[in-house]
Amino acid sequence: MAMTMNGEVQLAASREAVWDKLNDPDVLKACIPGCEELEKTDDGGFRATAKMKVGPVSARFRGKVMLSDLDPPNGYKISGEGEGGVAGFAKGGAAVKLAEKDGGTLLSYDVEAQIGGKLAQLGQRLINGAAKKLADEFFANFAKAVQG
Repeated sequence: MAMTMNGEVQLAASREAVWDKLNDPDVLKACIPGCEELEKTDDGGFRATAKMKVGPVSARFRGKVMLSDLDPPNGYKISGEGEGGVAGFAKGGAAVKLAEKDGGTLLSYDVEAQIGGKLAQLGQRLINGAAKKLADEFFANFAKAVQG
C-alpha cells in the first residue's frame, strides 16, 4: 500500500536553529512518538527502534534512516525502512525544506511511503489517519523543542 502526505509548520526560530535540531539525535528521539532508541551511525544516518500502534496492530519497528541531498540550512531528503515482524514493514522518504518566513522558519515536508503486512490490511483511511496523527504529534513536539 502506498501513501503520500505533505504539510508545513511555522516555527519561531531561525533556519540555522531548526537545521541543528533536525540533525540532533537526542532532539529527534524525544520528538518521534514511540521512539525508544535513536543513534547516529558511521555512515551519517540513524538506527532507530520505535513502538507504534495503528488501530488493533501494535508492533516494535526496527530500522535505519539515511539523510541525503543535504543543503544546510535549507533542507534534505530523509529515507528509511523499518521491520515490524508480523505487523509488517514500512519504507519511504520525505523531502524537508526550510524557508525564512515571518521572522521564523517555515518547515515543509512531502512524504512518500509504502507499507506491507498486517498494517496494509487495515485499510487506507485508518493508515492515513494514523500517519497524520503521528506527523502532527512529531511536529508539535519538535516545535516545543525548537522554541524551548
